[in-house]
Amino acid sequence: MGSLLISLRRFWSGSRSRAGNVAIIFSIAIVPIIGGIGAAVDYSMANANRSSMQKALDATALALAKLMPLSQAQLNEKGWQIFTANVGTLKVSMPQSGLVITTPMVGKIQLVATGQYTPQISGVMGVQAFPVAVSTEVQWGMKKLELALALDNTGSMDWNNKMTELKKAAKNLLTTLQNSTARPGDVKVSIIPFHKEVRLDTSIFTHLNTWLKWEDWEDANQTCTGKKKKEVCIPNLRTTWDGCIMDRDEPYDASDADPTSSATKFPAKQCSYSLAPMLPLTNDWTALSNTIDSMNPDGNTNVSIGLQWAWHSLTSGDPFTQAAAPAYDLSKYIILMTDGENTENRWTRSSSSIDARTAATCAAVKAAGIKIYTIRVIDGDATLLRNCASDPSMYFDVQNATQLTSVFNSIGATLARLHLSQ
Repeated sequence: MGSLLISLRRFWSGSRSRAGNVAIIFSIAIVPIIGGIGAAVDYSMANANRSSMQKALDATALALAKLMPLSQAQLNEKGWQIFTANVGTLKVSMPQSGLVITTPMVGKIQLVATGQYTPQISGVMGVQAFPVAVSTEVQWGMKKLELALALDNTGSMDWNNKMTELKKAAKNLLTTLQNSTARPGDVKVSIIPFHKEVRLDTSIFTHLNTWLKWEDWEDANQTCTGKKKKEVCIPNLRTTWDGCIMDRDEPYDASDADPTSSATKFPAKQCSYSLAPMLPLTNDWTALSNTIDSMNPDGNTNVSIGLQWAWHSLTSGDPFTQAAAPAYDLSKYIILMTDGENTENRWTRSSSSIDARTAATCAAVKAAGIKIYTIRVIDGDATLLRNCASDPSMYFDVQNATQLTSVFNSIGATLARLHLSQ
């Protein structure tokens, strides 16, 4: 023990001895220090390469999904071609055998890419290479989709550039859905512009449809002759109707009941404000885009009627008959977007009264197995819309109209099954 203390005392007492010993210790310690720094740098570089591989693999999965069905040989060949075209320059050595593509079940593709990263700095520690792997999977057997867009066209949509942003976002959504479609007809969309009322295209629908109720319209649109007490009043020709429709009688306004009686029919009305006509379910992407372009803001807000007609467009009975019957491989959704509180319907301007009809419609739509996305743009009853959505994650509160594009893109990606599960 005494000799050890003497040695330590000499080490710390002499600058030459201390300097020499420190140099030796530092020389010994510098190797793991450099190795540690090198490992950190190499890890960062390897992670960057891994990110590039992941993006390339995701792109490969999506591209293959659009080409399915393919044989295993075709998957291997085309998968490698697509992957190498997307991956760019890597510091990862990866042979074609490093890309493994499997189809564990019908409608699903799984991909794994594995390579060897050669350390650029930490090789001094004896590490010659380490594996870098990424994986992904994608659904290609997409269910058929019927989607109704209930879009607020009220006067307040003219503020803060909301209508311009809505048109851009809705058209981006259409593009996403169109590009995801493997077969024509797999995806169909209806567009329901609304304010206080909704409007039909009178060039498509005849004026004697059995589901229309004309009494109110004829009372308000007639030509009278003679003295006041002996006037003879004749309703105007129904061909002069401009296509607007009011709420049905309660409680049928919140239902999809067949319009077979006076109470269940849809009351025709001359439009209170300008309004783009509804477009029933279709996969005519040009017509859908044109309908969006034709929308203009005007009038007061009745969210209930927009949601009701979105629902009608997804069922096969009158008034619209384009929808398919429910099936295991068919999904039905509504996207309801509004920028304000309810202000006017057929009977009242009481927001709370109209809200009750909206809530009743939301409940009925969801009970029918149709899922609802709701979007509130700056203004509107957040609680009403949040509760209307099928799930809290399906409610979006947009504080700036420019956010509409990202919201619609997010919904579109989900509906098109373009999201990748890791």
